[in-house]
Amino acid sequence: MGTLAPNAVPLTTVLADTVAAARAAGRDDLVGRLEKVTERVRDPRHRIVVTGQLGQGKSRFVNALLGLDVCQVGDDTTTVLPLQLSYGAQQRAYLVLAAPGTEDARVEIPFDEIGVVDPRSPLAQGRQIVRIEAELPNQLLADGIVLIDTPGVGGHGSACAAGVLGLAAAADAVLVLSDASTELTEPELTFVRQIRELCPTVAVLLTKTDLYPHWHRVLEADRTHLTRAEADVALIPVSALLRAHALRLQDAQLGLESGFGVLFGFLRDRVVARDQAVTRQAVARELHSAAEHLALALGSELVALRDPALGSAAVDELQSARAAAEALQRRTASWQQTLADGITDLVGDVDHDLRDRLRGIARTGQEWIDENDPGRHWGAIAEWLSGSVDTALGDNLLLTHRRAELLAERIADHFNEVGAVDLPEVHAGMDDESSLASSGSLADLEPDIGFTSKVLVGMRGSYGGVLMIGLATTFAGLAMLNPISLGAGLIVGGKAYRDDKTARLARRRIEANAEVRRFLDDLAFQAAKDTKDRLHRIHRALRDHFAGVAERSLRSIDASLRAAQEAAAMAATHRAERTAVLERQLNAVAELRRYAESMQLEPGRADGTVSG
Repeated sequence: MGTLAPNAVPLTTVLADTVAAARAAGRDDLVGRLEKVTERVRDPRHRIVVTGQLGQGKSRFVNALLGLDVCQVGDDTTTVLPLQLSYGAQQRAYLVLAAPGTEDARVEIPFDEIGVVDPRSPLAQGRQIVRIEAELPNQLLADGIVLIDTPGVGGHGSACAAGVLGLAAAADAVLVLSDASTELTEPELTFVRQIRELCPTVAVLLTKTDLYPHWHRVLEADRTHLTRAEADVALIPVSALLRAHALRLQDAQLGLESGFGVLFGFLRDRVVARDQAVTRQAVARELHSAAEHLALALGSELVALRDPALGSAAVDELQSARAAAEALQRRTASWQQTLADGITDLVGDVDHDLRDRLRGIARTGQEWIDENDPGRHWGAIAEWLSGSVDTALGDNLLLTHRRAELLAERIADHFNEVGAVDLPEVHAGMDDESSLASSGSLADLEPDIGFTSKVLVGMRGSYGGVLMIGLATTFAGLAMLNPISLGAGLIVGGKAYRDDKTARLARRRIEANAEVRRFLDDLAFQAAKDTKDRLHRIHRALRDHFAGVAERSLRSIDASLRAAQEAAAMAATHRAERTAVLERQLNAVAELRRYAESMQLEPGRADGTVSG
């Protein structure tokens, strides 16, 4: 690896040199990690999730953001499948399909059918549609932005908020839309709080400001609500309609009033710049780690070449270090046992937490149904149930995320002997687009009988009363129909109507409670499967990360020991030549270490360079 230039050096060049040095040293483990971070530098993607409750104008906002009519909009139109928009030289669209036991498949569909595909589309070939992916030539997308338009959350039969939270955990930013007709509701504030715990960059967009003259008051009220909820998020008013008019008329003033300029500034400063800084830190860590591993073997060999006596001592030290590393690998069972026990405990705790939350929802719903007429308030019950379930699943996902991070820290404690160990990025909701589909829905209750049926019920009951009393009064010489028999008919008919009404109410309550239990059982069944899949992914991520830490440490010591032993046995005629080569390589590695340290200290520039 050549000496780094003292001035600005592209990251890709430094990474390419480091990969070449690692490959020459036979360190394919380092090569793999460096190639991954190189790909991240070459192809930076900024995943931005657009979400919000039903009817907040998400699709119209995405169209205005891109300046294209991609998403279908309308009063009776709503997004039913996640739509991922990324850059492509030509317009193309794909369905991402999932089936049990197989990898996801991509099926190309006509671009114009993006807005009409639903989960039951024959294009799915009987498999579950995970999302729609669309590629199109657009400057914003060409800059690395990937937009994900999600189905609305919070409404009956809508997408589950936990699925959106799963996307948020792996996103670079989340934009939560709430229109300016009303202030932020409690479910919306809860949703924003949950997202903020999973994603560091969140903005609440106050949409449709062109429709509501009082939007300034709503904006101030929303700001107060967010402050009270301790939600550290940006609040930006925007108008997709004004943005569309500004693009069509090339009107700068309309563009300013649309609020999209502030939004683009937020994306530039809080998303793109932040992601570049995170990427630079990841590159710096990998470069520094590679330099340390490469320097260990080079330094050991150089010491043995310069002074055989010191080389012998170095070999002894390396043999002791190798014994310690082997002991660490033998204790692999220890950290793996911690991992296995932690995952087992996590599965039990997460499952118990979810069931406890759902049981609480079921009890509350049953108490309310037993005290009210569910037939009159079934829509309100369905809305409350959907919101409560969304909150429960979201909080359960947050519990999984926090506990997974704590487990990673506990496992890292086993590696204190090899120095500080980077923790893996554990996303509790990775690739949870499949959870965006609703796990079930509440069926409609049997409607109450109409006015005519109620009259007939009363008449049927009154007929028996009139007949019975009328026959009895005929013995007193009265006619069948007389004031006494008619009065009795009215009394008996009224009682029959009230008894029938009570029986119908009891049946509706039984039916409503059964329907709520069925809904929660279906949801718990699907949530249990999603939780197990999520924890399996976390398990694999932690296992692979820490197994790699242990392997790299042992391989570095092995390489150093082998190099020192070979140097001790090297003929004197080759020592000077090999010493010169090693000194040049060590200088390059030292330069690489300084380069990595300077990256960690300097903010860097957007072009991916750093001053040496």
